[in-house]
Amino acid sequence: MKKRAFLLIGLMVAMPIMTTSLHANDMDNSMKEDMQTKRENPLLVRSTLPFGAPDFSKIQTADFLPAFQEAIQLNRDNIQRIVNNPQKPSFKNTILAFEEADTLLNRVEGVYHALLGAHKTPELSEIQKQITPMLTDLSNEILFNQALFNRIKTVYENEYGTLKGEDKKLLEETYKYFTRAGALLPEEKKARMKQINSRISDLQQQWGDMLPEATNDAVVWVNSREELAGLSEADINQCRKDAESRGGKAPYCIVIINTTQQPLLSKLDHRDLRRRVYEASIHRADGSGKHNTYPIVVEIAKLRAEKARLMGFDNYAEYSLEKTMAKNPKQVYDFLKQLIASYLPKAEKETRDIEAYARKTMGSDFKLQPYDRFYFSAKMKEEMLQLSDEEIRPYFNIDSVQANGAFYAAQRVYGLSFKERKDIPLYHPDMKVFEVFDRDGKPLALFYSDYFRRPTKRGGAWMSSFMKQSGLRQQLPLIYNVCNNAKAPEGQPSLITWDEVCTLFHEFGHALHGMLSNCTYNSLSGTAVARDFVEMPSQFNESFASIPEIFDHFARHTETRASMPEDVKEKMLNSINFHSAYALGENLAATCLDMAWHMLSPEEIPTAQQAAAFEAKALESVGLLDPQIPPRYSTSYFNHVWGGGYAAGYYSYLWTEVLAVNIADYFADHGALKPEIGQDFRQKILSRGNTRELMEMFTDFTGMKTPDASALLKARGL
Repeated sequence: MKKRAFLLIGLMVAMPIMTTSLHANDMDNSMKEDMQTKRENPLLVRSTLPFGAPDFSKIQTADFLPAFQEAIQLNRDNIQRIVNNPQKPSFKNTILAFEEADTLLNRVEGVYHALLGAHKTPELSEIQKQITPMLTDLSNEILFNQALFNRIKTVYENEYGTLKGEDKKLLEETYKYFTRAGALLPEEKKARMKQINSRISDLQQQWGDMLPEATNDAVVWVNSREELAGLSEADINQCRKDAESRGGKAPYCIVIINTTQQPLLSKLDHRDLRRRVYEASIHRADGSGKHNTYPIVVEIAKLRAEKARLMGFDNYAEYSLEKTMAKNPKQVYDFLKQLIASYLPKAEKETRDIEAYARKTMGSDFKLQPYDRFYFSAKMKEEMLQLSDEEIRPYFNIDSVQANGAFYAAQRVYGLSFKERKDIPLYHPDMKVFEVFDRDGKPLALFYSDYFRRPTKRGGAWMSSFMKQSGLRQQLPLIYNVCNNAKAPEGQPSLITWDEVCTLFHEFGHALHGMLSNCTYNSLSGTAVARDFVEMPSQFNESFASIPEIFDHFARHTETRASMPEDVKEKMLNSINFHSAYALGENLAATCLDMAWHMLSPEEIPTAQQAAAFEAKALESVGLLDPQIPPRYSTSYFNHVWGGGYAAGYYSYLWTEVLAVNIADYFADHGALKPEIGQDFRQKILSRGNTRELMEMFTDFTGMKTPDASALLKARGL
């Protein structure tokens, strides 16, 4: 089984039948009925829908376990055929055969992982407990299959020098995949590596169960409308709706999102409620309540450190970074230190300014707290710029942002067009699906969007695929985006903030990376690139949101359809970097936390009881222990690192922002919406997946031999 890196990069057609099918409340009866009717498992046959799209009108939760059992067995059989092949190992009979050995399993997993993230019902959660160890066992079997590796090693030694292009890259990546997993280790170390892999898999499943529960349980119940003073009518209605969907313990509730700071803190007049919301966020999983993820964190950290030592590295950061653009921890820390040095005086001034402003109304002895910062910053922004969020919010209807913003930019730059398909079943009524056409009218992909939050969806926003693009498999990409925006009451438009506009454009940038892929091999296609490159297309795509032609096309009043007035637009665009030190600081703090945990040896890992103190010490050591600007994610709810694929890799958001700004500057200099520039970017980067060295692709497009890090601070107004 090849690396299963389902990219969750840190999702409206009504199908009422799906909610019933996927909840599978009557699973036992469903299974009995299947036995009686010999129903064909829809996960095990290629769908007859366009592009082979999963048929959610037929898929039931009870289908997953038997589908995985059969797909895993087929994968095992295919591997055994490679091993038993009497012919001399070759690229075709070994590397290509391995590449295609898990085709069915890829298809089953694509649907399964989509639902785990965006529609994880209790029934699916129970089945996950059986499926996770099955997948871990299969991975260990394959990674430590000596006969299989011997064949791969033979091909690598005999054919690497003669192969070219994607064939050469596929061989290189396949060989590295096995050696980085421990294929060259002695047997006793391999045995320990298997144990580590299995235990980490178990722990990450525990994390995946506990953190969403902790975040859901951290809701702040509100007894009166008066306490919600400062919120818009739409916000109050959402608080009422959220309370109803979570059991109605009080008339209203404020839902905690995945980050430390909470957007509603910028509006709430009631200071004690602001405090309660902030504290609910930071204490959601640290043991202050019934949830404590620290035991999981420290065990994962210790196992990763041991894994790195088995592989001959001093720590997990060294092991993890070997396969990235940064290459080693020194490069990462040099990059971070440069940013921190420029950031600190800006942050200190920003804090002083906000506190001084607050004291004008709160008194000279007022002490600014972290739950006050967003509130007084917003007041300050409104007074200085004569602009409020509520003034601009009616111009950001999510449907218009998608169709007239993200889609329109893709049409102008890449020649794409989008047509909603109401005949393709979906797993939830809130979703939409679009057929994507190329400039010449040729079908290119399916794009699914699932934008509204619900209790069965984990926090955050991400992109992934039901199936990736592959020329060899003759598979066009089936790509989806997931967000957690508040949904307006039936019949009313769903309005989003500017930050949420940028998130939508960001995730759509990942989607374009997947949809515009033009590679031969599944394992190299689309977003199958290093973490410190994969965020570049998405961050670059955010730049289109503020280009005047694009902005004017989507920023129209939801009732009058009028464009945003020029004076308001100018103030709004000028406000993007208002108090921007905070956003950089919270990211730097989270990045340094991630690195600190993964720079430790097994013996240096703190206990669960020491974890909070370790976090404070790690931030203090780099000058970022600032209660006014806490980490975007603290240790106990840092899902990117403990539940996702960003261990020793969260720095990639800042690293790739540099690449993205450099590319945006190139577009601006040569014509931001010129189709020929877009085509060049598409051809040299977006379509190439992981088929070339990443820095070569960057240089080929921009002409720059190395990225210019100073551009990041300039772009952030710092």
